[in-house]
Amino acid sequence: MAQSLFRVLKAQSPAAEIDVLAPAWSLPLLERMPEVRNGVVMPLGHGRLGLGERYQLAKSLRDEQYDRAILLPNSLKSALIPWWAKIPQRTGFRGEMRYGLLSDLRILDKVALTMTVQRFVALGLDRDAPLPDPIPPPRFSVDPGEVRLALTAVGLSPPNKRLLALCPGAEYGPAKQWPADYFATVARKKMAQGWTVWLFGSEKDEVICQSVVDAVATEEGTIENLAGKTSLAEAVDLMSLATVVVGNDSGLMHVAAALGRDLVAIYGSSDPGFTPPLHPRAQILDHHLACSPCFKRVCPLEHTDCLTKLMPAEVLQAIDIFEK
Repeated sequence: MAQSLFRVLKAQSPAAEIDVLAPAWSLPLLERMPEVRNGVVMPLGHGRLGLGERYQLAKSLRDEQYDRAILLPNSLKSALIPWWAKIPQRTGFRGEMRYGLLSDLRILDKVALTMTVQRFVALGLDRDAPLPDPIPPPRFSVDPGEVRLALTAVGLSPPNKRLLALCPGAEYGPAKQWPADYFATVARKKMAQGWTVWLFGSEKDEVICQSVVDAVATEEGTIENLAGKTSLAEAVDLMSLATVVVGNDSGLMHVAAALGRDLVAIYGSSDPGFTPPLHPRAQILDHHLACSPCFKRVCPLEHTDCLTKLMPAEVLQAIDIFEK
């Protein structure tokens, strides 16, 4: 979602050079954002203070003579590096006693800025400036040569018919995961219609993805479990071939949106009003139960009705809309 901010910055100042300090795992995403010059690896994991390491990283950044730093996290520790790097303009929202570390301290109006992407973009604008309408959505740039290399890496040929990408995992927890047997029902139906099905995910999603494959093993058609078999970069490039993507509220859902794929996004414990897929053709499925969104990793009521009552027929109907 930060790419929307980068796009706004480049629209304001086309000559601006944007570097992004981010975890190493996210560099393949930054490489597919044409607005970003460089990704700078943040060596410290979430929650680690590491004052010495932060100071040394900040010192190494001084030679770049950055004009401005925009801080998306609201933590105290995230404000230390730009301050130690002696970047003159340091913009961010008030949070965790960052007074003095930020030269451009903003007060977050959660009523006016209800979405994460709105908050990111607002930090790139002058104080109290209106948001662009519409906010430019994330859009990845994919190299066809890299797509071919990704296909070779997993031993696949380009799909010669419609490709359905399924993303059954969700790093956050089971309260975000639509049932695996529901994904299998969708896969079975589309395979019967001649679609190829690929499943995407990390190593942690390999088991749930394999359960979907096993459930349709006797069906005619092609289904491949790619979970844990690709790098993030390869997963992005391979997903760019999809006709339709169906997934939970997860990182891969946002990747699909940034790739401009037709997308069916399934929401359970999270709020589509806060972090929706930023793609005009995305269809969001959410039953808006009284108990959701609860933002819990595991359903506190032990029924996960927000997901189990959302039936495969609804997802299949949403896919059919794209075909019309």
